[in-house]
Amino acid sequence: MMSSMQQDNQKKRDVFKVPASEIRQRTLNIQKELQQNNIDGFFILQRVDLFYFSGTAQNGFLYIPAEGEPVLFIRQYFPRARAESSLNTIIEIKSIKEIPALLNDIYGRIPGVLGFELDILPVNDFYFYRSLIQARDNVDGSPLILKSRMIKSQWEIRQMEKTAELTRQTFSYMQTIIQPGLSEMEFAGMAEIYARKLGHGGQIRTRHYQTEGYPWHVLSGKNSARIGLLDAVASGEGTSAAFPVGAGTKKLKRNEPIMVDMALVLNGYHLDETRMFAIDKMPQKAKDAAQAVIEIHNAVLDKAKPGIALGELFEYSVRTAESKGLATPYLGAPGHKVTFIGHGIGLEIVEPAFIAKNRKEPLEAGMTFALEPKMVFENEFAAGVESVFAVTETGSRLITKIPVEIFIC
Repeated sequence: MMSSMQQDNQKKRDVFKVPASEIRQRTLNIQKELQQNNIDGFFILQRVDLFYFSGTAQNGFLYIPAEGEPVLFIRQYFPRARAESSLNTIIEIKSIKEIPALLNDIYGRIPGVLGFELDILPVNDFYFYRSLIQARDNVDGSPLILKSRMIKSQWEIRQMEKTAELTRQTFSYMQTIIQPGLSEMEFAGMAEIYARKLGHGGQIRTRHYQTEGYPWHVLSGKNSARIGLLDAVASGEGTSAAFPVGAGTKKLKRNEPIMVDMALVLNGYHLDETRMFAIDKMPQKAKDAAQAVIEIHNAVLDKAKPGIALGELFEYSVRTAESKGLATPYLGAPGHKVTFIGHGIGLEIVEPAFIAKNRKEPLEAGMTFALEPKMVFENEFAAGVESVFAVTETGSRLITKIPVEIFIC
């Protein structure tokens, strides 16, 4: 039997639909980009982009002309696509080979310059679509999509706030179940079951072909601070050497730092958050480091406002770590440091823009970021915090609802 809270969440999920006004504005935004770049139309295949511009992720293809109404071709499943999408023209097809003739019928011609998502479209697939549609020229339109998706509407931010409530409840639940003797993997699995009951979709969407989305990184004690995984795997405490991510088989212990880095998704919108845990107490060195990354996190949020360069925020975080005498462990062990402290987030777990070294792009209102300053004390422990925030007209505000603190359970 489902609880009343679970039933309410189920009802909310059943009626989820992207408003027609959202779809219209997104279409106008990408059409403006197409016109400015002399591209006649965009042929969209990737599921996240398809959902963003049509409201459905059913098996299909979306064509957006530089001017005029888009057309959505659905191969499977048409009734659901018709119910989910607010587009005026949705056509059921049996084969993609029908599309060129349909484009001719609807628009009177095949586009001369056609955009594709060449950042993620496999080469063989591109060859096929290029041969099928036979536009005069085919170009990479993915930067236009990523630029368009980078600025979130208020409706999108509200969806992320709903995900934030799911993560808040899940982190609260983790504080009640954590105990010595559970493996990292068992602890992560228990929390995921809880989150799934609340609506967590399970699949974390990523764009880069070399990246898999994994929702649960539970790393305790030295497991969080190993530069390589061979020693952890040899001891039977690490994750798989084939895919070295996520929780491992190491048992949670009292009085050690435990870093929980969790990504959850609700109705397509992601949150990515990290908090430090400990059972009974945390060693003072780890506690001081965990408090220091919280202070860096808060200092960056205070400085974040429209117009400031992304690279300036990164350098400010580095200077703040140096002022605390923590330059050596900040952002990784010497020789293995990363050069970013935050990434865009939304319908995919990692999106542009990036709060990273030498990035000159300015913050803009409507951007959303996962801010994640972390420290690694090699072969001892790692300390980190991660929260999702939105850039406002005058500064920034947290979307994350989890308290920005250390959890001693």
